[in-house]
Amino acid sequence: MTVETAHFTRAMARVPAPVTIATTVDASGDRWGFTGSSFSSLSLRPPLVLICLDKNASTHQAFVTAERFLVNILAAEQSDVALRFARSGVDRFADGDMEPCEFGLPGLRDAAARVACTLHDVVDGGDHSILIGRVEATHTGDRAPLVYSDRSFGRPVSAAAAVGAR
Repeated sequence: MTVETAHFTRAMARVPAPVTIATTVDASGDRWGFTGSSFSSLSLRPPLVLICLDKNASTHQAFVTAERFLVNILAAEQSDVALRFARSGVDRFADGDMEPCEFGLPGLRDAAARVACTLHDVVDGGDHSILIGRVEATHTGDRAPLVYSDRSFGRPVSAAAAVGAR
C-alpha cells in the first residue's frame, strides 16, 4: 500500500520542527543559503548533524560540494529570515543581516544557536539529499528558538509555562 502524497505531507506538517538557515560559500566566494526544517543531531561520537535539501533546489550543487556549512537555528522572532531564505529568485543575503561567523561562513549573530560543520557525507534520501555534517564549532545564544508546525511558526513552550497553565 502506498500512502497518498497529500496525506503524508499533512501528517508530517503536524510534527514540530526547528527552523534553520543553512549557509555556505563556494570556491568562487559566492554565498548560498536555504531554509530547512529537516535538521537533527545524528551522532555524539563523532559529533554529527544532518539537514535535508531538495535535489532540485538552486543551492543543491553548492552544498553537496561544500567543504563547510553553517546551520543557523533561528530565534523565535526571525520568521522573516526563514521566509526570505525559502523564496526563489531573490537575493537572500540582500538584507545584510548575515555576517561572517564560524569559519567566516554567513551567519546570524542573534540566532538561537549556530552549528558549524565540515561536510562529512551526502546520502541519497529520495527527492532530497541528506547532508551530514561533522560539527566543528557551536554557538548558543540566549533567545528562544523558532519552530514550525501545522504550516505556521511558533515558539516552544517551556516546561514551567506548561505546568503553570494547568
